[in-house]
Amino acid sequence: MIIKNTKVFIVGLLFLMVLTACSGESDGKSQSQGEGNKTIVMGQINWAENIAVTNMWKVILEDKGYELDLRMLDMGTQMAALQSGDLDVSTEVWLPIQDASYLEQYQETVNFSEETWYDNAKVGLIVPSYMEDINSIEDLNTYTEELEGTITGFDPGAGTMEVTEEVIAEYDLDVELLPSSEPAMIAAIDQAIKNGEAIVAPLWSPHRIFSEMDLKYLDDPKKVYGDVEKIHHATRQGFEEDFPEIDKWLKNWKMDDEAIGQLMSSVGEAEDPLDGAREWVEENQDLVNEWME
Repeated sequence: MIIKNTKVFIVGLLFLMVLTACSGESDGKSQSQGEGNKTIVMGQINWAENIAVTNMWKVILEDKGYELDLRMLDMGTQMAALQSGDLDVSTEVWLPIQDASYLEQYQETVNFSEETWYDNAKVGLIVPSYMEDINSIEDLNTYTEELEGTITGFDPGAGTMEVTEEVIAEYDLDVELLPSSEPAMIAAIDQAIKNGEAIVAPLWSPHRIFSEMDLKYLDDPKKVYGDVEKIHHATRQGFEEDFPEIDKWLKNWKMDDEAIGQLMSSVGEAEDPLDGAREWVEENQDLVNEWME
């Protein structure tokens, strides 16, 4: 009888464990959801300005009593995760050109903010300034041999990489776009400059590299890269209802060239990006307070 009752008890316990496990499984929504839960899941991309602003938001939100879980994901994965609800916020959507394909694909299932946090962004192909005979994308075919037939690129999922493929087709360039990562691309540019070699790469402003290296944008007469880009953020559906306070702060968020430049420098020079972001937040508390209104 004792053995039988023990078996019944064990079976019942296992059944309760299964129910508990099932109730705890993800329903395709971010772990941040749920009454009283103050954890935000934010996407992070290994780009200098994105590392800067995501760490800035980590400092700001944790000072306000939230927890911020940063997930290093490429742009395409971030969009899919926003759609599924596994990600709460993506901080960097470039429109109207660079990330237009993501807007078209996800506009019914992801909330793209109408508000922008940076209004003077630029994208294009750059070369070292000592390449004096090349000033337009149209000139690139005359430098095919020196460039070894390549454009040095970065993350393959980035919207700018997709637009660069369009540039190659539109200008009928005899070059191949080689993907890598932003750090690898920057290192290649740096090495080429040290050696006095030819190199071309897609780059964007804001970026601290322009204060570190003597570079120039190539003219884009066909405007494939567009003119001025604006940077938006995006959130999963339901985020505004779950976190109305943070949603308002994100919509109030605005940075100019000086602010983003100082933030990127502070983060880039720090041994720990979070320490650099914290230093910037402390020195720019008045600006941060404007976003919190």
